[in-house]
Amino acid sequence: MMRILLFLATNLAVILVASITLSLLGVGSYMTANGLDYGNLLAFCLVFGMVGSVVSLLMSKWMAKRSMGVRVIEQASNADEQWLISTVQELADKARIGMPEVGVFASPQANAFATGANRNNSLVAVSTGLLNKMSREEVKAVLGHEIGHVANGDMITLTLIQGVVNAFVMFFARIIGSFIDRAVFKNENGHGIGFYVATFFAEVILGILASTIVFWFSRRREYRADIAGAELVSPAAMASALMRLKAEYEQPSDMPDEMVAFGISGEMKNKLGGLFMSHPPLDKRIEALKQRYQ
Repeated sequence: MMRILLFLATNLAVILVASITLSLLGVGSYMTANGLDYGNLLAFCLVFGMVGSVVSLLMSKWMAKRSMGVRVIEQASNADEQWLISTVQELADKARIGMPEVGVFASPQANAFATGANRNNSLVAVSTGLLNKMSREEVKAVLGHEIGHVANGDMITLTLIQGVVNAFVMFFARIIGSFIDRAVFKNENGHGIGFYVATFFAEVILGILASTIVFWFSRRREYRADIAGAELVSPAAMASALMRLKAEYEQPSDMPDEMVAFGISGEMKNKLGGLFMSHPPLDKRIEALKQRYQ
């Protein structure tokens, strides 16, 4: 129930903000008696495409805490929590970012993620499985990897890319819908019932194809974050942590779909192929580190 209410509230906020923004910009309907108004259509798609991504980014910490059941460490209650906080502080200082919130979430799998709207207002969380299965030096390297994501601005960049992709999918889907409505359904203005049906299917197909761009960036950022972990801690510790993950990850991640892209390890196998993987294979990541630091 909570997830449904969150979904509805998020979409309502997107619609309200986008409607106000469009009104302020003086953008009316993109449909006219003579067909599509491409200027208004582009503005409409950019606003709705970007607003959805930005709202998600602004709510990312709040959503992550609830979807993953993250317990934020406000004050260390034992030596392990004190070590975790001091280690994140050390790495954040090295990376020249603000101290992130530090949290732990219950999961038997070794994993960690970082999220947040900016470099100085982020969250770094680790699983209980990670703390139990890795040495402190390996955990430190994983934390360095996540701090690297924050320092590199990966969450913000991913949001911008997703927003632009959303906008152009909406834009071209409506152009395709208008063309099909004119050519097949013979509607002179190009926005009869055929427009809506064709637009729907075009958005699905274009959305799947365009998502490869987002996945490509997601894979690239993993290599950069691995380098950050190696630089902030040590190449040997980062490689050891990845090898530890490789030994465990023969099964899909138990993280929710919306959080997999932010974890240190995503799904190792994907039926749709490498173009639709959020993370490169761990073998390739380990090899990339070896080649860089050999």
